[in-house]
Amino acid sequence: MPWVDYVKNIRENFLISGIVLIVSGAILTLSINIVMGAISGVSGIICFIIGMSIKSNMEMSPEAVRSWMPSSELLPDAGRFMYRVDVTLDDPIKTTVLCGPCGDLEIINGPKPSSYTCKSCGKFLWSEESE
Repeated sequence: MPWVDYVKNIRENFLISGIVLIVSGAILTLSINIVMGAISGVSGIICFIIGMSIKSNMEMSPEAVRSWMPSSELLPDAGRFMYRVDVTLDDPIKTTVLCGPCGDLEIINGPKPSSYTCKSCGKFLWSEESE
C-alpha cells in the first residue's frame, strides 16, 4: 500500500505538518480571523515540538552504506554522452563508474582514476590533465 511509506517517517511528517500549520496560522491571523490563526499556529508549534522529540528512523546501517551501489541504467545524451562517478569517502575507498550509453556499472577499488574508457562499449568517458 502506498500510504504505508508515508507512515514510516513519523518524525519528518510531524515537522512538515508543524511548519505548514505555523505558516497557515500566520496567514490566517493576518487575513481572515485571529482565533483561527492562533489555533492553527499553536497546533503547528505543538506538532513541531513533537516532531523534534521523536527519533528519526531514516538512518542507514553501516553495512547498508558500505554495500550501496548506484542502479545500472542508461543515461540520456545531453549534447554528448553522460556518465556517473561515485567515490566512497570512508575506507575501503571504492569508485563506481556508470557508463551512460551502455548502462554498464564498474566497481574500481581505490580513488577515481585520472582517465577512463568503458570496458563494455569502449567509449572514452574522461581524462584529467595533470598540471
